[in-house]
Amino acid sequence: MAGKKPKKKAGDSEAEEKPKAAPAPAPEAQAASAGEGAAPKPKKKRAKAVAEEPEVEAEAVAEDGSNGDGDGAPEEKPKKKSSKKGPKGKPVVIVESPAKAKTINKILGTGYVVKACMGHVRDLPERKFGINVENQFEPTYQTIKGKTKIVSELRSATRSAEAVYLAPDPDREGEAIAWHLVEALKIPPDRAKRVTFNEITKRGVLEAFKHPGDISMPRVNAQQARRFLDRIVGYKLSPLLWKKVGRGLSAGRVQSVAVRLIVEREREI
Repeated sequence: MAGKKPKKKAGDSEAEEKPKAAPAPAPEAQAASAGEGAAPKPKKKRAKAVAEEPEVEAEAVAEDGSNGDGDGAPEEKPKKKSSKKGPKGKPVVIVESPAKAKTINKILGTGYVVKACMGHVRDLPERKFGINVENQFEPTYQTIKGKTKIVSELRSATRSAEAVYLAPDPDREGEAIAWHLVEALKIPPDRAKRVTFNEITKRGVLEAFKHPGDISMPRVNAQQARRFLDRIVGYKLSPLLWKKVGRGLSAGRVQSVAVRLIVEREREI
């Protein structure tokens, strides 16, 4: 009949419903298509190597000490603060007499330690000449007998003091006492301060401590010259007095000159 469609065979329907499978691509094309979808393994290895490079570079910087700027200059390390510190004890004030020390201690208060040196602590030796006349009158000093304990106590007191104020009398002898204290107690020059005052009042003492100074070496040398003359004249003339006048007499620098003037005047008359 004209209106009927032809019957399809079973084999023909299966052929129409199922599309033909595409032919397998060549190995080269398969590799190319795989490269388009995912990163190749060699690139992964490169990424790992790049990640490891900063560590290697950091190790190289640590070894050669460079700062990584390419100039090769060593990186400066922060300087460590010195742990050495100066003495932090209370300032020590040294005067000549205990009575003066007590009064000054009341004025200055508990922030200071006031000690008395009882006058001179060093002098020329008693039983020796003590002056090298051939070598610019170089003296030999020693601790005065009976002052060893005082020197030891003062040395202990000043060892840890942040400053040592030397306050003997404001004259030639006082200046020499201050200088001998520095030498005997081994006080560093930067901690030795010289203070002088003519009145032991609160105003006078506090004003003196506002303006500490240095030891006057011209005054010290003036005292040493006087002391050397005492020793030279006494040692040279005393034996003559023992022979001519009497044993035990001593010749002094002032008395000897005065006697000489009197004798010369009598001869003129």
